[in-house]
Amino acid sequence: MAAVTAARTTATVGGTVPEEEAPLPLIDAPSKIGPKDARELSRRFFDRLAVLEEGTPEYQYVRNTLIEMNLSLVRYAASRFRGREDSLEDIVQVGTIGLIKAIDRFEISREVEFTTFAVPYIVGEIKRFFRDTSWAVHVPRRLQEARVELAKATDELRSRLGRTPTTRELSQLMSLSEEEVIEARKAANCYNSASLDAVLGSDDAQDGKTVLADVIGEEDPSLELVEDFHSLAPLITQCDERERRILHMRFVEELTQSQIAGHLGVSQMHVSRLISRIIKRLRKGLLESDVA
Repeated sequence: MAAVTAARTTATVGGTVPEEEAPLPLIDAPSKIGPKDARELSRRFFDRLAVLEEGTPEYQYVRNTLIEMNLSLVRYAASRFRGREDSLEDIVQVGTIGLIKAIDRFEISREVEFTTFAVPYIVGEIKRFFRDTSWAVHVPRRLQEARVELAKATDELRSRLGRTPTTRELSQLMSLSEEEVIEARKAANCYNSASLDAVLGSDDAQDGKTVLADVIGEEDPSLELVEDFHSLAPLITQCDERERRILHMRFVEELTQSQIAGHLGVSQMHVSRLISRIIKRLRKGLLESDVA
């Protein structure tokens, strides 16, 4: 163990402790220790960590040494995800969080190798990172997991049936309702996104390019009315209570003039004249505000 000092002492902040009190070696470069030596030393350090008070300098030294000695586990787990778009350094950092969780939760009394205990924590943390950051639009975790199961079930049924499975067939295989299968399909569309400026087709010419924004969505003519509504609001407040009631019944409740006349106890002709007079006044107010 080249990185372990020959003197059999344990490190503390500010000095060393004789072997008989705490027989831990002083490790100069924990991250350079080989996996085999790291496994042997980890057992001794875990024994010591179990009796130390959390937060003390010696506790921090032992815990930090355990982390550095076992970073090779993180690098091993991270190498399985080398093909991802994320950099290997980022994956190692995430995996290290899983290693720290494993160290804090490991109990030497379980008689389980730390490597066996730690790897699932490390891999789980990395996978969780991918689940939470790889989606173009964030969706609930249950739908993220349902997407994976949906892909597996689709492949299985497609190979078995020789065709694309129906929603009902997928729901039976996955033990989900058809609504949940449809929801998982919609969630799958959130995994990747495309720019609205993405060019469609393979035409390399500068002229005549069609971009995604040109073929999706549609104009909403109601949007043009938004500004008119904002301008109309203060004019309506100037109407008296009866006029506002007539406007509400006609344009919100969409009652006929005869129905409004019944509510007011007047003739339908009188209601028609009232509505015409109110609208004329509101139109005049809108035109004057436009000129201003």
